[in-house]
Amino acid sequence: MVQSSVTSDVGQILDTMISLTRLVPLQRAIVAGSESGEMYLELRRRGFIRATTPELCPRPRVQYAVGFIADHDSIAGIEPSLDQISAFLAVNAELALLVGSGQNGLKIRRKLEALGFRVEAGVRCSQGLVLSASRHGYEQLALAA
Repeated sequence: MVQSSVTSDVGQILDTMISLTRLVPLQRAIVAGSESGEMYLELRRRGFIRATTPELCPRPRVQYAVGFIADHDSIAGIEPSLDQISAFLAVNAELALLVGSGQNGLKIRRKLEALGFRVEAGVRCSQGLVLSASRHGYEQLALAA
């Protein structure tokens, strides 16, 4: 059986994201972006049964420990995805997102910081750069504002 290059690219990106966020099968994870459907199916195939997408959730609840965003198109695709899943992520959540080579990393970093995330690591892969960010004490920031 021959795998398509799209599936293998998603698999490579997902491997990187899983290792950066240290996702375990019992944790809740949410996936957004233009590649969310493929990533969701791949997570389920790998045994991450608590994975979902915002489209499958009836309403946002702060319960997901890990979020993944993969959008190859542009920063215009990443920002709405960040806004969309931030309501689903817990106050101490981990986030991994794929930043394409043509995207403005500084603008993405500012957006992450506005949502209470701090960039911790970045790993280059075939599709661009996978950033890992964590949100610690976001609840205190929200209360102070």
